[in-house]
Amino acid sequence: MIWLLHICFRAATGALLAAAAADAATVSGRVELVSSHDANVRKHADYSGVVVWLEPAVAVTPASTGRAQMVQKNKTFTPHVLAITVGTVVDFPNYDPIFHNAFSNYNGQIFDLVLYPPGTTKSQAFRREGVVRVFCNIHPSMSAVIVVLKSPYFATSAKNGGFEMAHVPAGSYRMQVFHERASEQTLAALARSIEVGDGPLELAPIQISESGYLELPHKNKFEKDYPPLTDSGVYVGTKP
Repeated sequence: MIWLLHICFRAATGALLAAAAADAATVSGRVELVSSHDANVRKHADYSGVVVWLEPAVAVTPASTGRAQMVQKNKTFTPHVLAITVGTVVDFPNYDPIFHNAFSNYNGQIFDLVLYPPGTTKSQAFRREGVVRVFCNIHPSMSAVIVVLKSPYFATSAKNGGFEMAHVPAGSYRMQVFHERASEQTLAALARSIEVGDGPLELAPIQISESGYLELPHKNKFEKDYPPLTDSGVYVGTKP
């Protein structure tokens, strides 16, 4: 009799999962950046790195996503924009032949991986929703953004501006957008309510203005100007 109950339970569970999958949809769209001074945008129509996500009317708890990775190579963080869910651990491997020190002093999440050598890696768990701006305490040209989300329904735009979110359950959502070279007012104005049904949904094109954006030099992790770089690839005077 017990085995019969197990079979019935599995059959019911399978039916529920199948029904949920049937009600899930693919949400896609395209972003376009305008009024930009960025060379990649103006010359190459590069619209990558915009994060679009859907906040459900009823909050959901994202499943554990395990780990993500932000590589340090050629004095560059890759990917430059990384979207993750709350609780994700991000690895920061150093593939350069020099030392690096990834850190963030911003409100999204303050962390400091301290100085570590080539061929090694360090990790950081992101447990709070927000935008984390990442820098290297050794190389002022290095920067990246980690967008930490409570919603599991998100995507980052490709070079052509396209994005796609699969397996979005039917329901009411609030669409939100993040672009590092757009003002908070511009991004807030792009938010909108959408309804997802049981079939594919293509959103109207999203045009994001970079008008008024001004890139300012950032400080090191001690909130001071970056000191001169030595031949060894390590800055001198890095203590407060």
